[in-house]
Amino acid sequence: MQAEAGGNWYERNRVLVWICALTVVNQLGFGSIVPVVPLYARSFGVSQSAIGLTIGIYGLARFLLNMPAGQLADRIGRRNVLAIGGGIVALGNLLCAIAPSYWAFLGARFVAGAGAALILTASQIVMADISTPARRGRILAVYSGVFSFAVGIGPFPGGVLAEHFGLPAPFYTFTLLGLLAGAFAYFRVPETRGMRGGLQQASIVPLPPFREQARAMFSQTGFALISLVSFGAFFARTGALFNIVPVIGEERLRLGPDQIGLGLAMISVIGLGLAYPSGWLVDRFGRKIVIVPATIISGLAMIVFSFAPTYAWFIFGCFAWSCSSGIGGAAPAAYAADMAPPGMNAVAMSAYRMLADFGYVAGPLLIGLAADAFGPNAALRGTAIGLVAIALIFAFRAPETHRPRPARLAASPPAAPIASKDP
Repeated sequence: MQAEAGGNWYERNRVLVWICALTVVNQLGFGSIVPVVPLYARSFGVSQSAIGLTIGIYGLARFLLNMPAGQLADRIGRRNVLAIGGGIVALGNLLCAIAPSYWAFLGARFVAGAGAALILTASQIVMADISTPARRGRILAVYSGVFSFAVGIGPFPGGVLAEHFGLPAPFYTFTLLGLLAGAFAYFRVPETRGMRGGLQQASIVPLPPFREQARAMFSQTGFALISLVSFGAFFARTGALFNIVPVIGEERLRLGPDQIGLGLAMISVIGLGLAYPSGWLVDRFGRKIVIVPATIISGLAMIVFSFAPTYAWFIFGCFAWSCSSGIGGAAPAAYAADMAPPGMNAVAMSAYRMLADFGYVAGPLLIGLAADAFGPNAALRGTAIGLVAIALIFAFRAPETHRPRPARLAASPPAAPIASKDP
């Protein structure tokens, strides 16, 4: 990256740096409780379905709060929503750590999910604010790569904490990390409301009410279809990869937790390595040429898991999924941001996240029911068919939102200039 008159590299990328720092802290905390949540719920002596509910209710809170989070970001600013989200995340996890009963724990999980909705939605709105179409893929790729890596590495320290200090320890740790994320947001992340492409606009055109903005976004075919793509990805990740695939590894392949964990951890590492190259592809060749193959590859990964006869095939399935998530990680969000008219980043990204998070809620339920009725292999193959169908529908019906001119792209730096000053 070449320095510009506006300042050094840090000055031009300050928002991206601190959003990534905030994301690492918050998602490291989230990842640390992933292996503990079901064990903590089981300690209350509840059924398997009740344990699953403690996972699903977190996604339900995100689904319900994403749109209000976007509306709040337009009213009080992105930075304030991020800071409030960090505080609510801390409160929710503190309540989890001291929960005296299952129902108290379930309610605390909802509170934590509400805080996550504020942080995740506001972060993607900020990324849309500071990026231009020519650089959006790379900026969002850096964000999504950091996000995925922090979540993927978090279970290791979380497991160590639980083993040596008890099951509540990761929740106490997440409490502190939530407070730290909120502090990063309030004291280090500049306000980006009113920005476009990282530059503060001289005047802001009055916008229609938030409800009318949402109606306008949902009426666009491309926006509806990219939301469907992300719904499919979340549906498969939480319903198949996190629920069904570990069971297949244990029961059919006789794999130990360490072998399954190694395969799933590989997804995060490879995904991080592919994050920036995927952003370059998105900016260089357009969004659809990346989104469609990545979605198809994720479907093929489900097929591999469904018939994998050996550990090598299991690892190959993990590798295929990591490639699909790494290559396509930033592209859907970039496409959704492209669809937003000037000044409507908040409604676009919050609506996009809401529909994607619906997959977080529906995936474990529907794929779990399918596995009970038809077997886990059939459930995985049905998921694969759905993913490929979504990819083909998107390929033929969705418009391309970014057709770069190579000469112009080569001349532009890969990160948006940040004109605002620290508050």
